[in-house]
Amino acid sequence: MTRFGPLARAWVALIALTALSTAVALAPAPSPRLGLGVAILILALVKARVILGRYLDLDDYPDARRVFTGILVAWGVAALGLYLAAG
Repeated sequence: MTRFGPLARAWVALIALTALSTAVALAPAPSPRLGLGVAILILALVKARVILGRYLDLDDYPDARRVFTGILVAWGVAALGLYLAAG
């Protein structure tokens, strides 16, 4: 028997991912900061996936989860393109 339920574990994962993104954003890095931007974007996509899976219960509906994950990845690629174009 686990001490925490699935929502509590998802919450802890979101807190950890947020702390990691903050650490990446504040880390000193040589210019260009391309790798840091990509890392933050990937962490944001992972956080969105956790929210979709656990809080919106899409883990119970793999087809819907796959569609929303595809939309998230497409959004991420578009955001990465804008990030690269701006930098």
